[in-house]
Amino acid sequence: MAERLVQPFLLNFDKHLKQAYFMTQKPKLVVLSGAGISAESGIQTFRDSDGLWENHRVEDVATPEAFKKNPKLVLDFYNFRRAGVKAAQPNEAHLGLASLEKDFDVHIITQNIDDLHERAGSSNVYHLHGELLKMRSVNDEDELFPIEGDIKLGDLAPDGGQLRPHIVWFGEAVPMIYEVMPLVAAADIFCVIGTSLQVYPAAGLVHQISTGTPVFVIDRKIPSVSHIKNVTRIEKPATEGVKELIRMLRN
Repeated sequence: MAERLVQPFLLNFDKHLKQAYFMTQKPKLVVLSGAGISAESGIQTFRDSDGLWENHRVEDVATPEAFKKNPKLVLDFYNFRRAGVKAAQPNEAHLGLASLEKDFDVHIITQNIDDLHERAGSSNVYHLHGELLKMRSVNDEDELFPIEGDIKLGDLAPDGGQLRPHIVWFGEAVPMIYEVMPLVAAADIFCVIGTSLQVYPAAGLVHQISTGTPVFVIDRKIPSVSHIKNVTRIEKPATEGVKELIRMLRN
């Protein structure tokens, strides 16, 4: 059930004033999405059950130490995940967010490494934790290359370094966080979808929300958001929750 605790900025706006506002500029809608939005497309999240990720301990496949210890295992793991992402399709939550670009200036900050937001049609997507369909040299984190097939041990970048997935592993810096912080602060409306708000620094973005900004939180199980003001809680799966969000924003 949605709990309507938001300020009058949008939902209680006078109808004619709202129409005039939309004619002059689009409100900035900033979304923070997590694994829950892609789970309904069949992409597994290790945090849902026993701490395993495709039957592997996260420490064995998603850390710099794991790559140094057993690079073939790590490469094979991400090759397998990449095949799964390519086979998956955007769900109604991804498509719904893309449709909101008609009325809003939508920016999606995602913790996910899949490309489902882009394939759904979203124009402005920021991947905090990297992108599964890109790769880079172990020597250079800035020059990225598209991945056509699998990455194999011995595949080298032009600089001679072993190619690795463009993924921010646990223990590595998250440089994208500094690019998206101003976006969050400038949001007219902020939405959290399918994330536990337990993984930092991504979870810390909620502290950048400006005072008075309406915040929507969509999840099967709402995370602790008592420290956030003006919250509307939508305790539903992402596909159903985004439908509810769209209905509320467009009323």
